[in-house]
Amino acid sequence: MKHLRSSSKNGFTLLEMMVVLLIIALILGTVAFMVQGIQGDAEHVTTGAKIKSLEVALTSYKISNLTYPTQEQGLDALVSRPTADPKPKRWNQLAKPEGILDPWGRKLVYRNPGKHNDRGYDVLSLGADGLENTEDDIGNW
Repeated sequence: MKHLRSSSKNGFTLLEMMVVLLIIALILGTVAFMVQGIQGDAEHVTTGAKIKSLEVALTSYKISNLTYPTQEQGLDALVSRPTADPKPKRWNQLAKPEGILDPWGRKLVYRNPGKHNDRGYDVLSLGADGLENTEDDIGNW
């Protein structure tokens, strides 16, 4: 009885390995691109929520003290008792130190009087680029 030998080789050729690696690289690139987009959306949503929370804290501050913090006092007036005039008569901590930082680790910008908002103040993040008046700015307007 004759044994037939298989003429095909066991294993992969270099070309087959390169094709497989190319497919894996394309899949990983696509996933990385999608995750980056999701992260950007999450940072935007988080910043918007922080700004809304600070608006509530600023309203509470105004109810207690009949005025918003001054430009000089800034958002720090919600974290620690202001030492600059007008000093609040009834002060409570309304925000934690990390509550006035954006996802990029920078302090949120507070302006009183505001440039964009008819409520009298602006609260904004300069976004990922850290530059003002660019399309990634996030504010209460």
